[in-house]
Amino acid sequence: MKTTLLVIGKTDKDFVIKGIEEYQKRLVHYMPYEMKIIPDIKNTKNLSEQQQKQKEGELILAQVKSGDLLILLDEGGKEFSSTGFSQYIEQKMLSGIKNLIFVIGGPYGFSPEVYKQAQGKISLSKMTFSHQMIRMIFTEQLYRAMTILRNEPYHHV
Repeated sequence: MKTTLLVIGKTDKDFVIKGIEEYQKRLVHYMPYEMKIIPDIKNTKNLSEQQQKQKEGELILAQVKSGDLLILLDEGGKEFSSTGFSQYIEQKMLSGIKNLIFVIGGPYGFSPEVYKQAQGKISLSKMTFSHQMIRMIFTEQLYRAMTILRNEPYHHV
C-alpha cells in the first residue's frame, strides 16, 4: 500500500523540513510514502474563505483517483492513541487498498465536496498545530505506527 500525505503550500521552516525528511527517510524501509505539495493559491486576498476552500478542494480532488482511500486530517475527526493509529494503518494495509491518501487542508479547512468524497477523518490532537508542524507530526506518527506493528523499540509503552 502506498501512503501519500497531500498538503497545500510549501513548508518554509527549515527545522520542520529537516524533521519531515528524517521521518520520510525512516518510513521508506516500511512502506512507499511521499508528501505531495499542492501549490498555494495565488491572490487569496481577493477570495472569500469559501472560494479559497472551493479552489483548494478542486486541486485536492484532482489528486485522488478511483480506488484511492481519502482520509482528512481534520479537527472533527476520530482521535487515536499511537497504538490505535498503528492498528488503523494495519487494517488499511490488510484491506487491499493500493493508495491511502491523507490530506491536510488549507487555512480554512476543506470544501463540502472534499468532505463528501472522503472516506474518513482523523484528528491528531484536540490542540491546534500549524499546518507546517502537522506535516512533521503526522509523518512521525506514521513512522511510529510502523515500528509498533513490527514490535520495534522506537515506541515505549
